[in-house]
Amino acid sequence: MESKIYNQKGEEAGKVTLPDAIFGLPWNGDLVHQVILAMRANARTPIAHTKDRGEVSGGGKKPWRQKGTGRARHGSIRSPLWVGGGVTHGPTNLKDYSQKLNKQMKTKALLTVLSKKMKDGEILFVEGFSLKNPKTKEAKSILESLSTIKGYENLITKKKNATLIATNGKESLLPRAFGNINNIAVEELRNINPLMALNFKYILIEKPEESFGILAGRTGVKVSKK
Repeated sequence: MESKIYNQKGEEAGKVTLPDAIFGLPWNGDLVHQVILAMRANARTPIAHTKDRGEVSGGGKKPWRQKGTGRARHGSIRSPLWVGGGVTHGPTNLKDYSQKLNKQMKTKALLTVLSKKMKDGEILFVEGFSLKNPKTKEAKSILESLSTIKGYENLITKKKNATLIATNGKESLLPRAFGNINNIAVEELRNINPLMALNFKYILIEKPEESFGILAGRTGVKVSKK
């Protein structure tokens, strides 16, 4: 399977052979769903917290004597029956929402998502980015040029999570140049996960042949050289 490579002006600059181990996997919705739910659960921070009768203040003294008042007996104003008392079975910040997620499942889910997006025409390979200055104007010009490619017209027009730019290494200019464009994100390829890949409509991968090596080394898959 081959794919075209473009330069930052939107012009065709060559072709690249795609490794089937990365971009040729069949869709596995059950696996992807399980991994995404686990990742979201592991990222969840419990905030909601209510106090039970042992945590609210006051109530050290019995409100009134046990018998002879004609009223119901009570032992503490901290009882859940009282206004200002403790809460029964309320949410606490001690709850653990994390789920077990092994590395093999996460890796397979990422490759499955990349294969699906490749099949749907949502991955674009760029030979590299060259910026003279980290200016938003230059970044927007690059995106406008790439959006002239057939199938990628919405590269910048989608209001939220339009494009994820995957770089081979830590870039100094790209994040600064694209930082002011709120529907674009720049991330190192080694840090991309299934949830991040699904959140964005398009993925731009620079220097594809080097990127395949990074993905292969990170995921542990074997890429045959043709």
